[in-house]
Amino acid sequence: MKVLLPSSSSSLPQIPPWLILFCRRHLCISSTSSSLTSQQPKIPELSPSDSSSSTTASFEKPILNSGKYVPSDHSCDRPNSEDVGFTKNHVVGILLSYRDDPDSAYRYFQSARQQRGFLYAKSDPFFLLLHILVSSAMHQHKARRLLDYHASSDSGPSATVIFNGLVDCGKTFGFELNPRVFNFLINSYVKANRLNEAVDCFNRMVEHDILPWIPIMNKLLKALVRQDMIGVARDLYADIVSRGTHYDCLTVHILMAACLREGKMEEVVKLFEETKMSGIKLDAGLYSLCVYVACKELNLSLALELLEEMKGRGWVPSEGTYTNTISACVKQGNMFEALRLKDEMLGSGHQMNLVVATSLIKGYHVQGNLSSALDLFDKLVKYGLTPNKVTYAVLIEGCCKNGNVEKAVEVYRQMKLAGIKPNVYVENSLIKGFLSVNLLDEAMDVFYGAINSGTANVFIYNSIIAWFCKKGQIDKAQNIWDKMVDNGVLPTITSYNNMILGNCRSGNMDRALDLFSQLPENQLKANVVTYSILIDGYYRKGDTDKAENMFDQMASSGIAPTDYTFNTIISGMSKVGKTSEAKDLLRKIVAGGLLLPTCMSYNSLIDGFMKEDDVSSALAVYREMCASGISPDVVTYTTLIDGFCKSNNINVALEMLNEMRHREIKLDVIAYAVLIDGFCKRRDMKNASELFDEILQVGLSPNLFVYNSMISGFKNVNNMEAALVLRDRMISEGIPCDLETYTTLIDGLLKDGKIVLASDLFTEMLGKGIMPDDITYTVLVHGLCNKDQVENAHKVLEEMCKKSLTPSVLIYNTLIAGYFKEGNLQEAFRLHDEMLDKGLKPDDATYDILVSGKLKGNSLRLGISMPQ
Repeated sequence: MKVLLPSSSSSLPQIPPWLILFCRRHLCISSTSSSLTSQQPKIPELSPSDSSSSTTASFEKPILNSGKYVPSDHSCDRPNSEDVGFTKNHVVGILLSYRDDPDSAYRYFQSARQQRGFLYAKSDPFFLLLHILVSSAMHQHKARRLLDYHASSDSGPSATVIFNGLVDCGKTFGFELNPRVFNFLINSYVKANRLNEAVDCFNRMVEHDILPWIPIMNKLLKALVRQDMIGVARDLYADIVSRGTHYDCLTVHILMAACLREGKMEEVVKLFEETKMSGIKLDAGLYSLCVYVACKELNLSLALELLEEMKGRGWVPSEGTYTNTISACVKQGNMFEALRLKDEMLGSGHQMNLVVATSLIKGYHVQGNLSSALDLFDKLVKYGLTPNKVTYAVLIEGCCKNGNVEKAVEVYRQMKLAGIKPNVYVENSLIKGFLSVNLLDEAMDVFYGAINSGTANVFIYNSIIAWFCKKGQIDKAQNIWDKMVDNGVLPTITSYNNMILGNCRSGNMDRALDLFSQLPENQLKANVVTYSILIDGYYRKGDTDKAENMFDQMASSGIAPTDYTFNTIISGMSKVGKTSEAKDLLRKIVAGGLLLPTCMSYNSLIDGFMKEDDVSSALAVYREMCASGISPDVVTYTTLIDGFCKSNNINVALEMLNEMRHREIKLDVIAYAVLIDGFCKRRDMKNASELFDEILQVGLSPNLFVYNSMISGFKNVNNMEAALVLRDRMISEGIPCDLETYTTLIDGLLKDGKIVLASDLFTEMLGKGIMPDDITYTVLVHGLCNKDQVENAHKVLEEMCKKSLTPSVLIYNTLIAGYFKEGNLQEAFRLHDEMLDKGLKPDDATYDILVSGKLKGNSLRLGISMPQ
């Protein structure tokens, strides 16, 4: 039978009472449910079995009334608008009747919660239902889903409300507080990212002695760390530990990772050690994390200790753990341990990886073992590895730093063939490598290539600027500076320090000070290096007062001097003849604890005393140095040997050489050069030649100073044949002759009467753009006059005049004597008048010639300073 109802309530017909009585049970339930379903928010159904096709059964159970159960057949006897059948007490009673029937309780609650005005989520029925559901293992998932729904709802109750409701409801209706429902509650709020409420719930659980599950606790901690609420996570963990709440190694792992994220490495190690002491069962992951931190802090001993403990527990360290430890060994310079661990890693079944290979290549070249680095690079293919940009960059840097620029270029080309575009790190390594062997053109090619490709940064510019400044080519350094600024690259304090250094070394202190004054307007602050450079510059100029003022300015700026600064001052005072004062200053600084004396400090004092010809004081400093436990280095001995050689104490110099060898200090080229020069000046070419051969035997290359000393030595013993052989040898080794080389050879050849060959060398010198100086012209004039080539000697004088060079008195004296010897008195006196016209003042030798008609004595008595 169909009942047709009009759309307007005003025209509603009278329904017979018998029909109301007959349909009351069915109509009140179905109509109410259908009308309210569209109005209330719907809780997601869990499964088809969770809902019933009819809710009639839910009214066939008794309800609680005054402590007694009474039939519910007339639960809908009252008008629907009053909803008497769905009051809180009524629903609670029904749910209690379903205490052992979770399915019916859930179906009834689903219907009840749709009734108008029923606050199901903040009332006892909701809490009661949760207790009923979690009491059954088959229905706990429904409790989780209900809590998930309410936690994710914007209008859902807070975790604290639900927690308190569950506790109160449990006490009221005799339910034990099941930890499951509370752990489900924390989990739901973590999933909803309502972490503060989850923490509140956790704390309430602990206060009520409700055991939090370790997985739920870890999930909460992990979420807190992920949201950067690390302080909250740390407090929560501390509370867990202090209360004796159970946790596992994953809990510790999460907190250690959080400390690592904050950069608190010491806290990571502390947590690990505390966990070991607590008896918590550790796992390999926890060890690996602590090994990683130890490696990050370069605490190699701890990393190796932990690695051994891992193996002692029967764990095979992971490839990543081995990789971290090997890299730390390389950074500490412990290649022996790095290689042992590499073999152990491969023996454990792990494969070689590119990070380990690259680290080992770096370690080899840092130790100067470039051949092993190249061998390992060649074996990458055998390991099935393809070098990447970092590997190429490390090897190129190694080749350049170890002086094998040719190999660096080869690897660079190989990298480009592999399709890897060079970065600024590679380009800067190449530039520095080329500059280290004075291949400026090649360095500039890379430099301009970097500019064209847009990779040139301030570091590349600084490399070029620094090189020009150290070479004294300040104008070229300025050009690079201008290019840098024009290209929009901002100079750094290092850029300014390089330019200040270049100007100081060139003696241009005004320009250096101008650059110094520009720092504030470019938002840069002078550092201790800046001040130390300026202090050194003033000392080099001999301006002690300004050097001291600069030190005072540095101190007033709040910049603490470093060892380098103090050593600069000690060295500077020694350079300006205040070595005794420098020695007193060193003692005061050391006594005040401001400086630990180093070999450099004592070397400056030794050099200063030697330059002041105070050999005894130099030796006293040397003995004091040895007595204080500081071992002399090659510079110490070189300074002493040089001083003894110059003071003609060659025997003492040789004693120093023997002591140097006794201490197993290897001589460098400079040390050999000093000794060779000393023997050459004594015309002891036998010992000089033996040392020259020794240079070659130990694998060193003679430099220009060594060759010039040897050539001068052979010239002085009239062995020009040996001198010319050395000249040819140095050219073949790529060492160009300088003005001193040519002057010495020309002097010796003229003395031997080989005028044509001397003339050819002079022409060759000019062709290479090397301009003669006063000594060269003096050698030419003196040599030609001695061989009765006065007219040719006079042509040298004319050439000097053409070049607007003023000949020295010595040159005029030599020519005047030559003309007197030839009997050409008229020309001799004319040259005397010419001297006066050029503003030169004749000396005693001039008048001796004019009076006696000849030179008295030899060239040395006339003041000729010939190359030795």
